[in-house]
Amino acid sequence: MRPAQKSAHFVLYTRQNQLPHARLGVVVAKRLAPRAVTRNTIKRLTRELFRTTGLPAIDCVVRLSKAVNTKADPATNAKLKALLRIELARLFATQAKARR
Repeated sequence: MRPAQKSAHFVLYTRQNQLPHARLGVVVAKRLAPRAVTRNTIKRLTRELFRTTGLPAIDCVVRLSKAVNTKADPATNAKLKALLRIELARLFATQAKARR
């Protein structure tokens, strides 16, 4: 079983690597976020938080696990963007603390 951290919308898989830096992979399925704008927004948020968190030498894969687009709440609105940012920040923060 691979080590995984879960939040409301994301799953974070991690593994040690032998490099002096962390690496990131982002998986945003079209069926969970049908609009390209939404997928790109999620990837952009993920990369920004990964870059600013300062993780140790691990490989991270962030996967969207729950649909984010509904007619009432598109993923590009500010409220949902802030929610996703908080979720991702918590996931990365757990890894920054646990691996130090």
